[in-house]
Amino acid sequence: MTELFAQLHYSFSITGPIFLMLGLGIYLKRIGMLTEDFVETGSKLVFNLTLPAMLFLSVARSNLSEIGNPDLLLFALTANILTYALFELLANKAIKQKKDRGVVVQGAFRANTGIIGLAYASNAFGDTGLALGSLYVAVITVAYNILAVITLSRSNPNLPSLNARFLLRSIIKNPLIISILFALPFSVFTIPLPDIITKSGGYFAGMTLPLALLCTGASLDFNQLRQEPTNTQFASIGKLIVAPLLITLAGIGFGFRDLELGLIFLMSAAPTAAASYVMARNMGGNAYLAANIIAVTTLGSIFSSSLGITLLRTFNFVK
Repeated sequence: MTELFAQLHYSFSITGPIFLMLGLGIYLKRIGMLTEDFVETGSKLVFNLTLPAMLFLSVARSNLSEIGNPDLLLFALTANILTYALFELLANKAIKQKKDRGVVVQGAFRANTGIIGLAYASNAFGDTGLALGSLYVAVITVAYNILAVITLSRSNPNLPSLNARFLLRSIIKNPLIISILFALPFSVFTIPLPDIITKSGGYFAGMTLPLALLCTGASLDFNQLRQEPTNTQFASIGKLIVAPLLITLAGIGFGFRDLELGLIFLMSAAPTAAASYVMARNMGGNAYLAANIIAVTTLGSIFSSSLGITLLRTFNFVK
């Protein structure tokens, strides 16, 4: 019981500030300080500039040639793709509104690995966890964005019919994927970044989380949450229970233990990524639904991640 309370305390120390930022966004929207135009512009700024800067610096500063287990990365990639496919099949049957299916699927499979996942890994396993977690994020972010483009495109009747050319163009033009691809040579060949790049990029990267969460909070619509609870519940259960449970059990079955298994669980148990709201908004999806899923899963992850890591430690799968 003491261990559970300790894990709850450490999880809340990570997710608590995020909820405060969401709450601040709600409050500032209500008093008129944050307008719809600001949210629109801020979301575009995050998607096109600050989040790519954060991903670029994270990958470029990691030495991918010296850390990481290729089997772990291959497992993570495969497990997340299969989980995405499962949610696509379930959403086609469970979600009546086709236009919301992409947002629900993205909310169920896309974890906030780049921010909360890395924070979990760092708190649980120190610098080693942070280094391996950065490599995990570098690999999985590309997959997340590709899969998000696919699911949001398939469910949006206002976008062109999904075909290979449209999908490839959407992926190539995605700022998040572009930033990671540009960062890879610096990481693989350990090329040092000029100070002007690290400092100016750091300014942009530092804006990402607060700006994204303010915009997300300002977009929360609790009337929408009450009117469409089924979609939010579907995505939240998928993100907090189904995805981490299936991926972690598969990891145990494939023989991963300790740091690697802990990383697999913590990354999959992280709440829905704030970037999912930004992408949904930029691709014409139901941004209000995306924001509600982020809020619910962020609150729920405090308990689900704490319970999960406690069980893994209790049964000696993670030390």
